[in-house]
Amino acid sequence: MKLHLPNNLPKMKELIEYVARSLVDDPTQVRVSERKKGESTEIALKVARADMGRVIGRNGRVANAIRILLQVTAARDGKRAFLQISEPE
Repeated sequence: MKLHLPNNLPKMKELIEYVARSLVDDPTQVRVSERKKGESTEIALKVARADMGRVIGRNGRVANAIRILLQVTAARDGKRAFLQISEPE
């Protein structure tokens, strides 16, 4: 049995940007970039210093949940993806 998914599902970068903007107090400071690394994709998420706690969560639970969403989205496309969370310079 083959699963058929609609074509209008969000891409990895857009999904991470949407989730991050929903979590933070200052969504204008959210920056998401995407970089191909061989067979995988690295998604870099930058948020304001004051919002780092909201994105990481207690014991990293929120960050792990975001990473799981990213991995599921990537697997749907037959790819691998990793999330890097940092503060803007």
